[in-house]
Amino acid sequence: MSDPKRRMILNLFLQNAGSHKGAWRHESTQLDEIHDVKHFQRIAQKAEAARIDTLFIADGLSIEAKAVQHGPILSFEPLTLLASIAAVTERIGLIATVSTSFNEPYNAARIFSSLDHISGGRAGWNIVTTGVERTAFNFGLPQLPPHAERYARAKEFTEVALKLWNSWDADALVQDKASGVYADAQKVHDIHHEGTYYSVRGALNMMRSPQGRPLLIQAGASEAGRSLAAQYAELIFTVQHSFEDAQLFYNDIKMRTSQAGRSPNDIKVLPGLHVIVAETEAEALEKASDLQQLGSIERAVMSLSNLLGIDFSTYALDDPFPPLPDHKEINAYQSFYQMVQKIVENKSLTLRELLEKHWIGNGQLRIAGTPVQVADLMEDWFLNGAADGFSVMPQLGFRGTEAFLDLVVPELQRRGLFPTSYAGTTLRENLGFDLLL
Repeated sequence: MSDPKRRMILNLFLQNAGSHKGAWRHESTQLDEIHDVKHFQRIAQKAEAARIDTLFIADGLSIEAKAVQHGPILSFEPLTLLASIAAVTERIGLIATVSTSFNEPYNAARIFSSLDHISGGRAGWNIVTTGVERTAFNFGLPQLPPHAERYARAKEFTEVALKLWNSWDADALVQDKASGVYADAQKVHDIHHEGTYYSVRGALNMMRSPQGRPLLIQAGASEAGRSLAAQYAELIFTVQHSFEDAQLFYNDIKMRTSQAGRSPNDIKVLPGLHVIVAETEAEALEKASDLQQLGSIERAVMSLSNLLGIDFSTYALDDPFPPLPDHKEINAYQSFYQMVQKIVENKSLTLRELLEKHWIGNGQLRIAGTPVQVADLMEDWFLNGAADGFSVMPQLGFRGTEAFLDLVVPELQRRGLFPTSYAGTTLRENLGFDLLL
């Protein structure tokens, strides 16, 4: 490593059956595990034994009924599941997605503060806006709010949550039986927030959490998303398809963070890595080939449609990929729009070819290979200004997770890229961030 103080960060993306859309049909997938809390707990314990930094669970607030035939969509509500995992682990970080589009900041602040207390200071919040039109219908809205409004709301939502977490001073809790003072009322503050989207008096009805507040994570590549990350986030999950694009994104985020008055080291960039690893390259490639045969083209069409807000089911699969509208007309996920645009702009692809080559396996950065090959790619990106670590997304779910933990992590540790023990007890300590006490 060029910098002995810098080390790779590894976030493990917990998914039902795997990041590949056909993983649930693979012979190694045991479907009864998908709805078994104890199995998620065992995976978490194994990840902690391997010294993984964080577990991450994504979330969604709607479902397309016709999609359920093509495999598991979502399972447990993330914070409920992470609370159960907190009870059987001691060091690993616990990150959940909570959308600012369809929640209230007081509830979110309270829930994450609860998880931080329950886990002893290991909670993290992935701040997202929701870009799926159908979700709006579940919350009494006739349509999804515009992209700019969703991010303006997200910014204010985050500001309110921060005020609530700071509404208790670090020394507010007295617990003096003799004097009869449980907490110092002068050190608990109503926040009196009055903004465009929220009116919140406060204070939070929980004392300050072990980390001071949960770690903040963001996942968005639009102008608004990058600005939000630069101002608030400590980790950023990102969708990158090539080393060159990853470098550009990395440098841009670091520059924006500096312009926001923070040190570039205050934010860590973690690209998603879809991985299949095996003892031999032939075995890994065979698994990748098997998965490719199991993916559903119909589900891929639905997924692409939802993420871009364009109904691709109206196009024939073997016709040329339709022209994309200007990004300003996209009211869904800008990150995925940018990725798809990059793929199709210089290639003559049909809709089927794009889905089969780039989407059924979830797009983004993918590798199938030996532990050395996977570690080589990760080391290259880490040492050459493309990543501070990775959000690891095993394509074969639980079996793929075990393979990554057993084969790749020791290789990274052997190279001195990843530590063999946790630095402290809280997530902030383990990632090298200051406790906010």
